[in-house]
Amino acid sequence: MIVTILSGGVGGARFVRGVREHLYRVAPDGNGGTTADIRVVVNTSDDMWLAGLRITPDLDSIMYTLAGANDEVRGWGRLGESERVSAELAAYGVGWPWFTLGDLDLGTHIARSSMLRDGLTLSEVVARITARWQLDVALIPMTDDEVETHVVVEGGTEMHFQEWWTKHRAKLPAQDFVQHGIESAVASPAALAAIADADVILIAPSNPVVSIGTILAVPGIREALADAEAKIVGVSPIISGAVVRGMADACLTAIGVETTATAVALHYGAREEGGLLDGWLVDEQDAASQPRIESARITASAVPLWMRDLDTSAQLAADALGLADSL
Repeated sequence: MIVTILSGGVGGARFVRGVREHLYRVAPDGNGGTTADIRVVVNTSDDMWLAGLRITPDLDSIMYTLAGANDEVRGWGRLGESERVSAELAAYGVGWPWFTLGDLDLGTHIARSSMLRDGLTLSEVVARITARWQLDVALIPMTDDEVETHVVVEGGTEMHFQEWWTKHRAKLPAQDFVQHGIESAVASPAALAAIADADVILIAPSNPVVSIGTILAVPGIREALADAEAKIVGVSPIISGAVVRGMADACLTAIGVETTATAVALHYGAREEGGLLDGWLVDEQDAASQPRIESARITASAVPLWMRDLDTSAQLAADALGLADSL
C-alpha cells in the first residue's frame, strides 16, 4: 500500500510519525519496519538562505521527528543542542539573532548547502541527507525550485515568513502572503509520482495557508490531486475554534477564513466540485459541524484529534485511513 501525505511543520511531523507507527503495527515487515510505502510531500516555502546556508525548516522538522532526534520540549530543532556557533555568528553580525540555529542543526544545513552548490537538486539532497536516519518514510520536496513565502504587513512592508512567524510571533496583522517563485516553480517529479501512485492521500493537520496552501499552489500539484485515483482525506488543524499548534489562526484571518474546522474544510472544498477533499476528520468537540461539512459534499467523521503521544497519534492515523477506506 502506498500512503502519500501532504505535510508541513511540527503538527504535520507528528501526524506523519503517527501514520508510520500505525503502519508498523498493522503492516509489519518482520524487521521492525512496514511493508507500506509512506511518501510525504513537504512544503518548502518556509525555506531561506541565511548566513550562506540553505535552511529547510519543514523538511528538517519532519526528518528529526521521525529520527527521534527532535527537541520535543521546544518543538523544533535537535535534541541536546548547543548554540556556540550561533553565538559567534551573532557576534559577527551575521544571520538573524532571533532565529537560532543549533550546532548539530548547522551540520545539516552545511551538508545541504554543500550538496546544492555541487549541483544536486533539492530532491537528491533530501534523499542523501535522510539516508543517514532510519526513517522508513520518503520525504519529498514539493518542488526543486526555490519558493519563499513573504508576508505583507501594514504599510506594505514585506518580510520573509520566518521573520513574521518567529521574530514577531505573527502579531503584526498580515495583509497578504506572497510566494516568490511559485509561478515558475515546477512540481518535483517524485511529488507528482507520489500523488499518482498513491492508494490513499492524507492531508496533515498543517497550516492550511502557508503549508498545505503553498503545496497546492505549485503548478501541477492541484491538477495531479484532481486526477488521482486515491481518496483524499484531511485532518483538521482546528479544534473547537482554536489552532492545535502554532499561529495558523493569524494566517486564516488574513485570507478571510474563520478559525473553525468547518471553515477550513470549506476552504479546501469538495474534490467532486473542484476542491481538494473527499473526507475530513474533525475532533469530537466539533461533531456538530458534520452536517454542514457533509452538505458541502465532503464526508466528515468526528474522532479524537489531539496527538498527545505515540498511541493517540497512531489512532488518529488509523481513523484517517479508515475514513478513506470507507469512502
